[in-house]
Amino acid sequence: VSSALVCSEAFGAFLYQHCPVVAERFTPTPWCWGGRLQTLVCAFLKSKPPVTYRNELIHTVDGGQISLDWVDNQASAPYPDSSNRPTVLILPGLTGNSQQSYVLHAISQATRRGYRCLVFNNRGVAGEELLTPVTYCAANTSDLERVVQHVKGLYPAAPVLGAGVSMGGMLLLNYLARKGTDSGMVAGFTISVPWDAVKSSASMEEPLNWLLFNKFLTRGLCRAVTRHRKILEKVVDVDYVLKSQTIREFDERFTSLLFGYKSCTEYYRDASPDKKLPSTAVPILCLNAADDPFSPKNAFPLTIVQGLPNVALLLTAHGGHIAFLQGLFPRGESYMERLFGQFIQSVFEHPRDIKKACGIVKEQIS
Repeated sequence: VSSALVCSEAFGAFLYQHCPVVAERFTPTPWCWGGRLQTLVCAFLKSKPPVTYRNELIHTVDGGQISLDWVDNQASAPYPDSSNRPTVLILPGLTGNSQQSYVLHAISQATRRGYRCLVFNNRGVAGEELLTPVTYCAANTSDLERVVQHVKGLYPAAPVLGAGVSMGGMLLLNYLARKGTDSGMVAGFTISVPWDAVKSSASMEEPLNWLLFNKFLTRGLCRAVTRHRKILEKVVDVDYVLKSQTIREFDERFTSLLFGYKSCTEYYRDASPDKKLPSTAVPILCLNAADDPFSPKNAFPLTIVQGLPNVALLLTAHGGHIAFLQGLFPRGESYMERLFGQFIQSVFEHPRDIKKACGIVKEQIS
């Protein structure tokens, strides 16, 4: 299968009309066929469109702080009034922040269409200080709740779409499931979500995946702990954490402890978004590749999605993890970016149609 769209008939019809990319055959860059190669090449080759951020630090109830990077897009022609300018809230991956190439490309897609963007950097990853010994995890949605409240407080009339990449997508889906009709978002979009954290970590521990990706990401996680060592020493054995060789070991020694789980398995179960999809209440489009080393295809929630009116799963045979590279010189925008651009536009410009397609009854006007 080159690509398959799994969703209800009505949602499918809406997507074929407004997001023609979903009907395209995804053909990967010819010299870059396998998922691992796609993933690696993407990390080194992908261009970084220039983006100027306005940073804002907001405080959390527990005394922590969250670093937000805004692109206000004041020059927006379609939405000159900032009070109703649609907002795309971007959630980066595990060790990612607003400087990732996939974030910069997403912003370029959104701003040229007149939208405002906001990157939610997880605690401690964007250069800001940790004020409390709390970082982040895929299952804990309280920081995201705080950010959405903040954005809705600033611009009550502006629709918000959440876009999550990899672990950011897990966080977004967990949030949308937890909040139901009360999410403050009009839609969700995810790229390369690990649907089942237990299966993901097993895949990431296969020798080649460990060597190419797991080791590197674990190092990134440990670097962040080292940077905030002083405050984190109060709650964990930092030296033991820094000996972690895999993400799972890191989550066992650090994340699950920090967030009060009895075991890493318990945390992974809580963090996996697959079984929670039925609790979501907004249109959601999820892009996954069958050869993604981080998100094995045996974890894709096909049966669950087939029974839901509001969730669409777009599966490609190739594409790796947050890569989906096309063309001979895959530096610029590719399949993933075009899909993102078309989907956010379809959500913001056809709000009634997409709600109808997803069987979402017009909310009562309170």
